[in-house]
Amino acid sequence: MTAIELTSSERELMDSASVDDVEWGVRLLAATPTHEGRDRELLRQWAHRADEFGSRLAPVPSTARVVERDDGLEQMLLARYTSRPPTVELYTDTLALAEELVEARGWQAWYPPGSVRAAALAHEAVHAHLHDGPAKSALKQALDHTVLRLGRHRMVGHVAGAEEVAAHAYARTVCGLGRSPLLLTAALRAELTRPGREK
Repeated sequence: MTAIELTSSERELMDSASVDDVEWGVRLLAATPTHEGRDRELLRQWAHRADEFGSRLAPVPSTARVVERDDGLEQMLLARYTSRPPTVELYTDTLALAEELVEARGWQAWYPPGSVRAAALAHEAVHAHLHDGPAKSALKQALDHTVLRLGRHRMVGHVAGAEEVAAHAYARTVCGLGRSPLLLTAALRAELTRPGREK
């Protein structure tokens, strides 16, 4: 691969002091369909609650089969969980680029060697855990998004993108990362969509 050079706008975007982990969660939610026009403070509240939920999850064992592939760059994927049968697809080409970005940006203290792979597996384990059942319901309760109210009764609903924020927070916590993998995925997206990038 060619050497990675940051533009001044990418440097500003990736400045660790300018964007905290919850703000990356807000940005993820804001870019998620169904949240167009939502109040930014509401998105911040949901991002904060999802981050807290993920960081407080007890260790989640994964029984999913792990399959390594090398076509993640084309799809802009690091890993993906599919439920039938339970499988984690791990994209080795995107993992390699992520490790290269960590080194290029001097983020080794946040993402030590081998931690990107571990974080991807932990992240997908949470997707499997939240697929259905009590954990999925617990996340909805934590987010406290009221979709229907009848007198004193109310129903909490799904918040699109919140599971992603929670899964990143979980991976940060269980892998002992200095920052959420959301920062790294933003760096990957910036690199993969950079004008003039070789395919």
